[in-house]
Amino acid sequence: MLFNSYEFLFLYFPATFAAFFAIGRYSRSLAALWLFAASLFFYGWWNPAYVTLLIGSILFNFAMGSAISREHHRGRLAWAKGLLIAAVSGDLALLAYYKYANFFLSSANQVLDQGWHMETVILPLGISFFTFTQIAFLVDAYRGEVKERNFIHYGLFVTYFPHLIAGPVLHHKEMMPQFAQAQTYRPHWENVSVGLTIFIIGLFKKTVLADGAAPYATPIFDAAAVGQTLTFFEAWGGALAYTFQLYFDFSGYSDMAIGLSRMFGVKLPLNFHSPYKATSIVEFWRRWHMTLSRFLRDYLYFALGGNRKGPVRRYINLMVTMLLGGLWHGAGWTFLVWGGLHGLYLCINHAWSTLASRIWPTPVLPRWLGKTLAWSMTFMAVVIGWVFFRASSFDAALGMLQGMVGWNGIALPNAIVARLGGSWQLLSELGFASYLGGGNQFIFTWLWLAVLLTVVVAMPNTQQVMNRFEPVMKLHRADEQNEIRLLTRLHSTLSWRPNGSWAIATGVIAMLGVFAMSRISEFLYFQF
Repeated sequence: MLFNSYEFLFLYFPATFAAFFAIGRYSRSLAALWLFAASLFFYGWWNPAYVTLLIGSILFNFAMGSAISREHHRGRLAWAKGLLIAAVSGDLALLAYYKYANFFLSSANQVLDQGWHMETVILPLGISFFTFTQIAFLVDAYRGEVKERNFIHYGLFVTYFPHLIAGPVLHHKEMMPQFAQAQTYRPHWENVSVGLTIFIIGLFKKTVLADGAAPYATPIFDAAAVGQTLTFFEAWGGALAYTFQLYFDFSGYSDMAIGLSRMFGVKLPLNFHSPYKATSIVEFWRRWHMTLSRFLRDYLYFALGGNRKGPVRRYINLMVTMLLGGLWHGAGWTFLVWGGLHGLYLCINHAWSTLASRIWPTPVLPRWLGKTLAWSMTFMAVVIGWVFFRASSFDAALGMLQGMVGWNGIALPNAIVARLGGSWQLLSELGFASYLGGGNQFIFTWLWLAVLLTVVVAMPNTQQVMNRFEPVMKLHRADEQNEIRLLTRLHSTLSWRPNGSWAIATGVIAMLGVFAMSRISEFLYFQF
C-alpha cells in the first residue's frame, strides 16, 4: 500500500488511527497489538504471501535476541557472540537470497559461460530495512544496550508501518521507550496538527515535485538504454531531472513517515536533511539517508577498524563500506560502481582535507567563493554518481556521460535559436548545432529544473519550517551558517504556526498533492 494512494489516505490510515486511540483508552497492550496487526495488513496489501516471510523473520530474530540478552546477562559473552554471528548470518543469508540470487547467478553465467537457470526471485518490499533494523537490535542486545521480552512490542518495533517499507532504519532503544509512555495512547492536538502538516508537505513533494520531474528524466534514460545518441543539453536535462526526482521522492517519503508517526505521538529519527546543500561528500552523507549512514558507520565501518589503524586502512574501510552500501541499494554492477564512486569521493575528500589543512592553515579564497566552489564540485559529483544509480546498464550510463561532456555535440531547438539573434552566430562558431522541434520541451525542462534547484538550495527544509515543534527525535544541529541566516530572514513567513494563514496554505498544498495522485507512482526507494 502506498502512502500516496486513496486506499491509504481515506480508508486504511483513518481506521488505524481511530482504532488505536479508541483501544488505547482501555488497554495499551491491546492498542500496541492492534498497531502491530494493522502494520502487517499494510505490508500484506502488496503481496499477502510475504507476510509469512516477515513474521518468520520477526520470530527468528526475537528468539535469537532474547537468547543473546540472556547469555549476556549471565556473563557468557562467548556464547552470546556465537549466537549473534549465527543470527546475523541467517538474516544476511535471507537477504542475499531474495535480493542477490538472480544477480549472482547471471553474473556467474557471464563469467563462466554457463547456462544455469533459476526462477526469478521477487524482491519483498522493505526486506533491506526490516533486516537491517533487526540486525541493529541483535548487535545492541549483544552489547547489553537493549532487551525485549514482549513479543508484541518487538513485532511492533519491526513492522511499524510508517518506516516498514523504506526506512528510516530504527533502533529499539530509540523507539520502544516512546510506546511505553501512557501519553502515546492518548491523542494530542499538537501531535496531530504537526504530523498532518509534515505529511501534507511530504505528499506534495512526492506527487507534485518528484512525479513532476519524472517525465523529464525517464525518456532520456530510456533513450540511453537503447543506444540513442544524446547531446549535451538532453543528457544534462535527464540527469538533473532524475537528481531532483530522487531527492523529492525520498524527501517526500521521509516527511510522510515522520508526519504519520508524529500523529501517533511517536517521533522518528531524522533521515533526510537538505543533502544538496552539502559542500563536501562527507557532509552529503551526513544529510542523505542519515539512518543508513549511521548503520553503515556503526556496524560496518567501525567493525572494520574505522580510522583507528592508519590512513591507508581508513581508506580501504571507507571503500569497502561504500561498495557494500552501493550493493545494498540494488543487485547490479551499476549500483556497485555508484558505491565505489562515493567511496572514492570520500577518500579524496578526507585526503584533501588533511592536505589542505597543512598547506593552507588559513583560507586562501573568500569564504563565499570557497563555499560556492565546494558546493558546485560536490553537487556535480553527486549528479554523476546518480547517472550510474539510475542507468539500466554500463553502456547506458556511459552514453549519458558522453552526452554530458559534450562528446555528441551541443544543440538547441530552432525555436530557441530564432530568438538568440546575433548571439547565435557566435555560438555556431563555437560548435553549437540546431534541430527542428522540441522547443517547448526544452523550455519546460529547464524552467522546471531551475525551480527545483531553487527549492533545494535556497528554501528551508521541512525540519526547519517545523523547528518550533521538534518534529523529529533529534534535530539536525550541524546547519551551515548561511542556512541559519536564511531561516532567520524567512522566519516570519515560513516558520509554521497553528494559525489560520498556515491552515489555508496547508489546505492548498494538500489539495494539489491529492489531485496529483491521479498519476500514482511507487516511491523509488521501495525497490531497495
